[in-house]
Formats: sequence, structure tokens, C-alpha cells
Amino acid sequence: MSDEHNLDDSRIVQFGGYDIAIVGGGLAGLALGIQSAKAGYSTILFEKEKYPFHKVCGEYISVESWNFLEDLGVPMSQMNLPIIRQLLVTAPNGKKVEHGLPLGGVGISRYKLDALMAEIARRAGVHVVEGARVDNIVFENEVFNVQSAGFNANSKIAAGTFGKRSNLDIKWKRNFVLQKQNKLNNYIAVKYHIQTNWPHDLIALHNFRNGYCGISQIEDGNFCLCYLTTAKNLAQSGNSIHQMEKNILCDNPHLRKIFGECRILYETPVTISQISFSKKNQVEHHALMIGDAAGMITPLCGNGMSMAMKIINKEPDEGIFFHPLQNVNKFLISEMVTK
Repeated sequence: MSDEHNLDDSRIVQFGGYDIAIVGGGLAGLALGIQSAKAGYSTILFEKEKYPFHKVCGEYISVESWNFLEDLGVPMSQMNLPIIRQLLVTAPNGKKVEHGLPLGGVGISRYKLDALMAEIARRAGVHVVEGARVDNIVFENEVFNVQSAGFNANSKIAAGTFGKRSNLDIKWKRNFVLQKQNKLNNYIAVKYHIQTNWPHDLIALHNFRNGYCGISQIEDGNFCLCYLTTAKNLAQSGNSIHQMEKNILCDNPHLRKIFGECRILYETPVTISQISFSKKNQVEHHALMIGDAAGMITPLCGNGMSMAMKIINKEPDEGIFFHPLQNVNKFLISEMVTK
């Protein structure tokens, strides 16, 4: 059952006090919400879209996150997802190198995974509010107030999991938003789902001038084709994605073959602009930033979906994975000790 509310009318919906309010229902927000509810915290999560929906993403998850997703309730073993064990990297001129991936990865679309995790979150007790664009988060008198034109909600802790760039980043005048355009903060990304003849166990990263394009299989025999490039490339192509693909991406013969032979499964691509790889603060206006809201990995690093769900913290002599919930626990414990 979906916890949907009509937030379009003139009435203000007032949600009660929660332990944790999460703004953003992507992987980071949903993983945090599920863990929080399972740990006994009353949790509310706001997502501006309605599930299911497409998001710009490479849709490749390292196998290291398999058990973590299973623990959340995602039935990975039952979903017959493609296991990816080979990596191909090509240069703009077509030269290539291929190598095995010892750990490997798994392909699944955000359209499928996010909607599934949202349902798991609801069953765990998270109050999931869809179609809810948050306008501000205000911390006053030791309480967070999550505000929108249609609702207010109070909580002890607030977490921002609203992705690469949002209206709250602009509202709060975060540092990366105020920076002048430079080589770190003016990227665009484009994603398609396609059908094509491509090995099911191979992920490829095809480089082109000032960008790269990844392709790998997701569920149902389809493929994710997603690329990152500069806004300058788009401007030089008359702000036409098609012309940019034709004149710049397809200089790489491997991409020329893919674009020439594939069948695109939806009419227009999913896009995002003004992507920044500049440093971001992990706490803003007293709210915890998690996932892409806390910082972006640089191109070709990979594994962004796993990083959204898990935070790596180094201890002496060993590397330990800490889930976002552990940082929330620290905040709650600190609050109780202070009071």
C-alpha cells in the first residue's frame, strides 16, 4: 500500500514528530530508511517523484553489495540478474583493452531497484511520501522542520539524500553551487535503455573527447547505455544531444556501432545537467548529507551505487564498511547525552 498524499491542494498536511526525516528516495535514502525503521526509529521519507521512475545512472552494482542488499530485503538471488565479470575500455580512436573483474558486478535498473526498495521500506514501517518536493529543512529549538508548500514534518534528525544537485543545494547556497564554472562542475549525463547484441557479462567504458560512455546489461535482457561529458561538448553541438552523439561520441568506432545498431526503448533519454565533482560538506544546516548529496566520485572510478548505500571509514590496520545508519545513531546518541 502506498502512503501517497495529495500535496497539490491548498491544505497543509502536518506530519507528526519522527526520529528521522529523509529527503530523497534514491538508493542512499531508501537504504537509510529501511535500516532506520528496522532499528526501531520512526522514519519518514520524502521523494519528489513517484515510483517507479528512471534516473541517470550506470546501473552497475559491485558484487560486494550483494549481501547488503539481501539484508535490506532485496531478493537478489531470486531475480535472475546478469552477473558482469569482464571489463572493456576503449580509447576514442577505437584501441581497446579487456580484463577480468575478479569481484564482478550485477546489472539492475534504477527503475526496478528503487521501486522495489521503496516497497521494502514501506513494509519495514517507513512512512514513504511520494510526489513531495521539499522546499527547506529548518533546524530550530533542537528540532528539524521539513517544509514544503503542501506539508510540514518534524524530526529529531534530518538526512539529505537528494542526489547530485537539488533545489535545496541552491536554497542553501552550498559552496559547489556558488563556484564559477570550471572543469569539475559543469558536466552533463545522458542515459538510455536499449536492446542490442552485446555480451551479458561484459561492461564497457568507451572514451570519447571529454567524456565516456558505459554499456552493460540490466534485467530482462535490456542494456543501460549511459554517458558523461562536458556541457561545452553539448554547446558546441548546438545544444542537440543527437548531434553531439553523431559528431563527438561516434568518433569512437565502438560507439558508432552501438548507436547505429541498437534499438532505443524509450522516446527521449533521461538527462541531468550541472553535475559537479567539487568537494561538498557532509553536514549542511545541521542535516546529514548522504550519497551524492555528500560528494561525487570522479569519472571512471565506478561503483557509485554501492557508495551511495555504504560509507567507508578507515580504522587502524583495517578497512571497515559503515552503513549510513551508524552515523545517524551517533547523532541520536550525542543528542541524548547532551540532553
